[in-house]
Amino acid sequence: MAVRILFLGPLQDLAGAAERMVEGPLDWPGLIRAVGPAVAAQLQDEKVNVACAGELLMDRSALSARDGDEIALLPPVSGG
Repeated sequence: MAVRILFLGPLQDLAGAAERMVEGPLDWPGLIRAVGPAVAAQLQDEKVNVACAGELLMDRSALSARDGDEIALLPPVSGG
């Protein structure tokens, strides 16, 4: 199995795909390497939320995704 990374909203365009499968386990530095430079730059913005296994991470450095987990990258919502 692997860890599935979901790219939502404009992050999908930057990643060039809606999702990516990577080998687990995966920590924060591993996620930054796995998503590529364009998405990694966006993840430096605290407004981009990260969820792992259905739980929103308050401390990104605590990311610890295991095989079978899903990481969702959630950009800020805009519009009216």
